[in-house]
Amino acid sequence: MTDHSLRELYRPTHDEAARQRFVGVLKGFANGALEAQLADRYTSVLEPQFRAQHGRAPADREEGTSLFEPDPVFQLWGSMVYASQSLMWETVGETCQRILPEFEARAEQAMGSAGGSLSLQPELTLPEPIAHTEIHRQPGGYFASRDDRDMHAGLLYFGTVELYRAAKGLSANAPVGEPGMARYILSVLKKHYPDLKPRRILDLGCGPATETVGLKQAFPDAEVHGLDLSAPFVRFGHAWAEDQGLALHLRQADASDTGYDDGHFDLVVSHILFHETWHDVLPEIFSEVRRILAPGGVFLNADVPYQPERLSIPRQVTNHWQVRNNGEPFWSGFADTSVPEQLAAAGFTPDEILATYEPLGAGSYYFFGGRKAGLRDRRAA
Repeated sequence: MTDHSLRELYRPTHDEAARQRFVGVLKGFANGALEAQLADRYTSVLEPQFRAQHGRAPADREEGTSLFEPDPVFQLWGSMVYASQSLMWETVGETCQRILPEFEARAEQAMGSAGGSLSLQPELTLPEPIAHTEIHRQPGGYFASRDDRDMHAGLLYFGTVELYRAAKGLSANAPVGEPGMARYILSVLKKHYPDLKPRRILDLGCGPATETVGLKQAFPDAEVHGLDLSAPFVRFGHAWAEDQGLALHLRQADASDTGYDDGHFDLVVSHILFHETWHDVLPEIFSEVRRILAPGGVFLNADVPYQPERLSIPRQVTNHWQVRNNGEPFWSGFADTSVPEQLAAAGFTPDEILATYEPLGAGSYYFFGGRKAGLRDRRAA
């Protein structure tokens, strides 16, 4: 066994990195230049054809989809997006399969070294339809596990994040697993709640917990927890944090039934949880978060800014294609939901609710949540 850290172990070979760079470029072209061609084609050809026939423009993504589906440029775009997703899992999978034995051995060595904890529920019934959904078309899904030490699903997901970071040029001067989204979320937190000094933090739907690490780094004196349905994800996250000397408390549980005490957390955050969750359970999750949130505590979520009223018809069509064909089955349900209404139904009052769009690069992210009224007793643990 080597003494390499888990960060050092995740290192694609020259050929693996070359193939992953190709996938990144292919994805960038399909979702960039080719999607822009679709928008131009809609403006110059498809929308005028529809208007000539119906006397108006398409009203929604359903009408837009029927207009786009016969179009050869749209068919090329769909084929390229689907193929690039398959290639992503294939190329990242090569790296993960090669390093997995050494990675798991090093992870086993790291367990317990930093004082964090790992709580698993082998008897947990995974809710449907999540249990049998391969989100992002990840082979085997988030829950595939060959034994009680397996963290391959977490490693595989982690590897795709690294592929995207490399494709965007974000990995050249940053360490593997850099928790950039956590830093971004915390910058928005500071903007809207500058007085918050959380002592207990929960990352809800933490995935492999690489961003949870960023929360602990930002608040080293706080007790930081991460919760996810996937046992391989939280196993990965526990080892990843312990290997860096960071004490995180990772738990396998349902976000609608966390098992924490009332008022336990000063801050509950999530990143892309809600567009990967069946929208029917969103009210239960919001109610559960309000229960475990301390008076004066903050609930803050970052998710996709794809609400239909903000998008052109071509973008609505391409997003909905992802829902039907490319492992994003809950995307539209979330985008169509009035989040402020659901927060209000969970008990957040209008003056407590936050729902806003924050800039990120050339685009934006949708931030929503709220602050529970009242002040936490500063003498409380």
